[in-house]
Amino acid sequence: MKKTPLEGWILEKIEYNLKERRKEDLIEYIEKYQLKKLKENIDYVKKNSAFYREYLKEVCSEEIKSFKNFAKVPFTTSQHIKDNSSHFLCVSQQHISRIVSLDTSGTSGNPKRIYFTEEDQELTVDFFQNGMTCLVEQGDRVLILLPGHTPGSVGDLLKRGLERIKVEAHIYGVIKDFEEVCEVIKEKNINCIVGIPIQVLSLKRKFNETFEKYIKTILLSTDYVPETIIRELTSKQCKVFTHYGMTEMGLGGGVECEELNGYHMREADLYFEIINPKTGEVLKDGQYGEIVFTTLTRKGMPLIRYRTGDIGRFIDKPCKCGTVLKTMERVLGRIENSINLFEDKFLNMRDLDEVILKRKEIVNYKVDVVRNTKKDYYSIIIKLEINKEIFEEIKVYLNKDLYEIPIICEGIKRGILKLIFEESEEEIVTGNGTVKRKIKVT
Repeated sequence: MKKTPLEGWILEKIEYNLKERRKEDLIEYIEKYQLKKLKENIDYVKKNSAFYREYLKEVCSEEIKSFKNFAKVPFTTSQHIKDNSSHFLCVSQQHISRIVSLDTSGTSGNPKRIYFTEEDQELTVDFFQNGMTCLVEQGDRVLILLPGHTPGSVGDLLKRGLERIKVEAHIYGVIKDFEEVCEVIKEKNINCIVGIPIQVLSLKRKFNETFEKYIKTILLSTDYVPETIIRELTSKQCKVFTHYGMTEMGLGGGVECEELNGYHMREADLYFEIINPKTGEVLKDGQYGEIVFTTLTRKGMPLIRYRTGDIGRFIDKPCKCGTVLKTMERVLGRIENSINLFEDKFLNMRDLDEVILKRKEIVNYKVDVVRNTKKDYYSIIIKLEINKEIFEEIKVYLNKDLYEIPIICEGIKRGILKLIFEESEEEIVTGNGTVKRKIKVT
């Protein structure tokens, strides 16, 4: 098993000379580098960002002598960006090469706007170039099933990174025609796919023979990845890697190595923390909490202690690939993508995914939760994209399978929860690569 290529890349970026230093010093060196960058970043945003100049006016970088000190710096939230997007800018608008608008739920209804300079986007291309060597090599042919036809979009940056390592990259975009994608795979002799988890699963279930003949590696990104999807896509001839990132991070956050047991992060560009989502306390490695990150090298729109809303943890054991880099376990999903049914008990999208997607006859699904407020009664409506001839049979299986989820079992027994299954008349649209699959509540 080869060590993650991110380690050597990060060593070069932070100017760590193995010949002059003992390898045992590497972790300490990375931490010193990150702490130095955190302090520099505090000074940079207070000088150049209208938002942070006011928001961090009580914060003094000289007093930040440890990560424990840094943990006292206030969090940046999604709502802050929605309310003040342009106030986060640290450069003039003429130096911005890419603006991404993210539609999100919230009281104001304003989209989040994330700004990038060309230098910021180059950081992402550099990460993609090095991170993708985990799963491809010179001469491979990659099909990018993510938005990529706009300059600076995730697919475009990924293609630029792949071309630097002499890997042939073809941008298709988010799948709208599965049969067309199948033909592209055969025509271009594609052996690697980068795409949205549920779409890649649907592609395999629709065209399994072509999939198994051509595809050797897969990178799943842009959304939570259910373990049941990874298991089904994995075979003797195909390895499945996952990537964690979000637009606010600059699209790239971390990628798995050949151990396939969690992401190694962009530690030269991003500093990550796991916090208790209720108290804000920084948690120890091994504990689950909310993922928080701070940018270390961004110029256009740096972010300080940004709360992602994602649930994850750092694994408290070294990766078997031999790297000293930390390993973040595969993200479990979003805190907001759950519904409190009763007595502080929550139903999560991941719970449904792990059960429903085990049924290979199901191509895709979506879920609506309807609440009758007068009776405090819930209907969980699950709409399936499935062959009509087997719908009734699969419905019987799902009723039994979903009963194994404790909160659903308890709700049904109490008489306050009902499962309703419907057939989808058409293909279920997954989204555009930035909109996550979620439980719709009405």
